Amino acid sequence: MKIKTVKLGINASGAAEAARNGDVVVIVDVIDMSTTLEAALDAGALAVFGAAPDAAAPPVTIDPEGIGLLAGRLAKEKGVEVILIAEPRVGTDEQRLSGITRLCCGLDKTGARVGSILPNVGAETVKLCDFRNKVAIAATSTGGVAYDAAVHAGAPVVLTGTVARTMAKKGTAPARAAASRAIKFANSLNAGITVVAASGNSMEDILAAEYITRAIWEEYQRPA
Repeated sequence: MKIKTVKLGINASGAAEAARNGDVVVIVDVIDMSTTLEAALDAGALAVFGAAPDAAAPPVTIDPEGIGLLAGRLAKEKGVEVILIAEPRVGTDEQRLSGITRLCCGLDKTGARVGSILPNVGAETVKLCDFRNKVAIAATSTGGVAYDAAVHAGAPVVLTGTVARTMAKKGTAPARAAASRAIKFANSLNAGITVVAASGNSMEDILAAEYITRAIWEEYQRPA
């Protein structure tokens, strides 16, 4: 099946626009949200989500409580725990929880159980607890906000991707994995794809998003 379009966007506003256009949205926040969640998937996480922290104020609508409802319902349905990943990187669980009360409100309404509260430190995060068959949510100020904005704007699917190595992938493997996921969902939904650099002020996000966009095209061009 032919992919409709493959585009590149930036910031939460770009994620929201792509969502309104009906695209599969791939959020790229290399340091560290999308790398953290790629590592979580490698470590056996059942599903991963992004959410905005309380202090976020992007120029588009976000709904971290809604993300909590989505993730919490999935966790309850599957009978698994939720792992919360939040900022600051260096701090206490109480400090992290104090900045994500809206997300936690949504989780509380579902009755989902939170097992661990972890810092957003990229691939190293999975060394801090067992991610197998858990639902992970990264509530962060760039990648989490962009993810949240895309969900609220109605994206059929929101994914994450990175070019950074994880415990299970190195070289081009992380980008290829992101490309394959995006193509799979785009084909099943007959949708386009927009790869979103979570921050237009972050050169690593922009370059990584460009690389993943190219990887999607190369993956799509490969013979079946």
